[in-house]
Amino acid sequence: MAGKSARFEVLLTQGAEQDFEAIHDYICEFDCVASANYVLDAVMGIVESLSRFPERGSYPKELVGLGMKEYRQAFFKPYRVIYRITGTKVIIYLIADGRRDMQTVLARRLLGT
Repeated sequence: MAGKSARFEVLLTQGAEQDFEAIHDYICEFDCVASANYVLDAVMGIVESLSRFPERGSYPKELVGLGMKEYRQAFFKPYRVIYRITGTKVIIYLIADGRRDMQTVLARRLLGT
């Protein structure tokens, strides 16, 4: 394919930035700094890859059940990165451990309930 792939600007909401910090702190406390850094680097790799391939993400089943298909997700298991494509921007809303009650987490963060 000739030419460069389209690039999207990837932005993290304040909540997503706080998620990164909380994940790092949790892993540091219950494992070690090296493990925390490994996980954050891997999740950041997923986030950065969205600048080139944002449409690759699947729709979160919890939101599809509510009729919402404007958000997508990418994984570094068990972590889920929830985002939305808006024009040439990818906005990251949530980075969470998928083993949590995601219905509640998504409702709180995305729907404000």
